[in-house]
Amino acid sequence: MSNLTPLYYIVFGLAALIIGMGKGGLGVAFAALATPLLAMILPVETVLALVLVIQMVADVFAVGVHWRRWDSKLVALLIPGALAGVAVGTLFITSVSPQALRTTLAVVILLFTGYKLFERSFLRGVVYRPRPWHSPLAGGISGFTSAVANNGGPPVTIYLLMHNLQPRAFIATTAIFFLILNYIKLPFYLYAGLFDWTLLRGAIWLLPLAPIGVWIGKSFVLRVNKELYDRVILLFLVLSALLVLLT
Repeated sequence: MSNLTPLYYIVFGLAALIIGMGKGGLGVAFAALATPLLAMILPVETVLALVLVIQMVADVFAVGVHWRRWDSKLVALLIPGALAGVAVGTLFITSVSPQALRTTLAVVILLFTGYKLFERSFLRGVVYRPRPWHSPLAGGISGFTSAVANNGGPPVTIYLLMHNLQPRAFIATTAIFFLILNYIKLPFYLYAGLFDWTLLRGAIWLLPLAPIGVWIGKSFVLRVNKELYDRVILLFLVLSALLVLLT
């Protein structure tokens, strides 16, 4: 596959920076832009593997920023369901046509955007009563959507918000969960043959942009107008989903 063009290097580097900035503090909506961005120039199954590598690098630094601030019990409850979700998601990726996979990616992005738009309304006034099946359900859906679109944020976000964690513990728990989830995905993606090693080797020197992005995201988040920022990012997510459908 000969896609090692200047455009590929530019988009890959931008994706690494975006993922790092999202992990560093600008949030999952910002990081979610990376997958459809790369999907505009590459097959979706190849993009999923490339984005996974970037995420694995960024996750290490994101966890380092919030070291040992997470709730280990909640993470342990989520992981079994996430493992099952990744397995089902990988089976789905390898069983559907490229066009169906592109459509699935776009639909997941649009659903995620809808969730972010109505997140506050959805959670307002909800009195949470824990049930044993909540953890595997949240972990399973997150694992599936992460496997098919690198976007497993909403189920886990809802689950953790219901537990009224302190802000630092919430961010840290999210960070460690997705680090574990992304490393779980690695052997599944390898088994499914999703990696294009030529593309990865050609751009591996751009991976340091991910930790740089983590630092930029952490520094920038305190200075941005959160409401305006969210609206702009959601607009870009909708546009990117539509472009994935049309390209």
